[in-house]
Amino acid sequence: MKVKEIVDLLSLKVYSCEDSLQGEVTGGYASDLLSDVMGHSKEGQVWITLQTHKNIMGVASLRDLSAVILVKGFTPDDETVKLSVTEGVPLLGSDMEAFELCGKLYEVLGTQK
Repeated sequence: MKVKEIVDLLSLKVYSCEDSLQGEVTGGYASDLLSDVMGHSKEGQVWITLQTHKNIMGVASLRDLSAVILVKGFTPDDETVKLSVTEGVPLLGSDMEAFELCGKLYEVLGTQK
């Protein structure tokens, strides 16, 4: 499934990299600890977090993640958006709580098998 399809199905906001939404999504990872994401996420996953600072984009790029989704209506600061563009990793947002978004993402990805 493409990032664009997830954006459409889950009504996500696109904060950056609208031209990079064709990346393939292999799964999801939810965590707010950067070290956890660095150690355990897998290439192609979408990362769900409430962190909004620029370091999330460095981690997302390092792990070759397909996108980062901010939850609870949190918005990224300008530095985070700039780094997202530099790294080519879409930065998305949702008003949903992390638990709800994880469930919906799991449902959506599960229908693709």
